[in-house]
Amino acid sequence: MRRDDCLLCAVTDRAWLATEDKTNDKLATQVARAIAGGATMIQLREKSLAPEKIAEAARVLLAVTKSAGVPLIVNDSLEAALASGADGLHIGQGDGDPSRARAALGEGKTLGVSVRTVAQALAAERAGADYLGVGAMFPTASKDDALPVDRLELAEICSAVRIPVIAIGGIDALNAPSLAGTGITGVAAISAVFSRGENIESATRELRQASEIAVARESAVALERARTDAR
Repeated sequence: MRRDDCLLCAVTDRAWLATEDKTNDKLATQVARAIAGGATMIQLREKSLAPEKIAEAARVLLAVTKSAGVPLIVNDSLEAALASGADGLHIGQGDGDPSRARAALGEGKTLGVSVRTVAQALAAERAGADYLGVGAMFPTASKDDALPVDRLELAEICSAVRIPVIAIGGIDALNAPSLAGTGITGVAAISAVFSRGENIESATRELRQASEIAVARESAVALERARTDAR
């Protein structure tokens, strides 16, 4: 995958749709608005659906993402990622062995792995991950049990690996610039994008600009600055 694809990952959340509108087509409309606003990657996150239903949703979203040249990544479900023809899979630390996921996906598909420590990051890279998701960077209502990752740990992860690192967890257009200097390749967000309804496009555009600020500095400088800030 291209590093530029990691600049802004918009992670879907059907909960922000009105009760009568929780359809795949309505979700696709939200995704189209996010892409119009500058999202460079879409992650389909469906914690309560069976794999076949996730695959069904992914196929609908693919009609939007492929025409825009934006990768669609399925969260958690390898079965759904394979069945739908999605561009890749993202897994957490409790979602199976990354090396097995890598082997099942095969070449040409993207594998993302969530990590919180340098050790986890290095292990994921060795297992064949194409990018890492690191967080939670800030308090987030999207995942109540998310443990915090401090700025120094984020910078050390970025310095330790050669693959792109995406910061996630409570990120919005206001706090994303504070991650400048850590060495991240981009940010990921759920509510900062998909809670905005008719304003998804403009909200995504603001977050895209904030992400560009956050990734502007070189990681070599970032690590030393993060260590200084942590003292």
